[in-house]
Amino acid sequence: MPLNEKHSQLLFAYGTLQQESVQLATFGRKFEGKADTLLGYRLTAVRIEDPDFVAASGTANHRNLQFTGDPDDFVEGTTFAVTNAELEQADAYEPTGYARTLVQLRSGLNAWVYFRTAPSTEDPS
Repeated sequence: MPLNEKHSQLLFAYGTLQQESVQLATFGRKFEGKADTLLGYRLTAVRIEDPDFVAASGTANHRNLQFTGDPDDFVEGTTFAVTNAELEQADAYEPTGYARTLVQLRSGLNAWVYFRTAPSTEDPS
């Protein structure tokens, strides 16, 4: 996925940012992405209480990353080339308690990813 001046950042999505409806509502366009994998993490379930985020994403139950450091743990997702402005829009989309960090993916690419850093309610389902 070549980057150019317009699309100068990579964003790794493993949840709602992969959904076309969320992309259109948040960024005004559908992203073209490439499958990739984040090693040393596993998925957990969290419940988001922010009503605006729940309305935008369509659910209160969401995926979250948990670092394990175990190379056998991995999370599959999609890498998207985005502009700096779109990365700021993604910052605004994510609910309170989520942070953006730079990670290296299985492909060797470095990409931004969001995960919940604040304490959350685990989804019992």
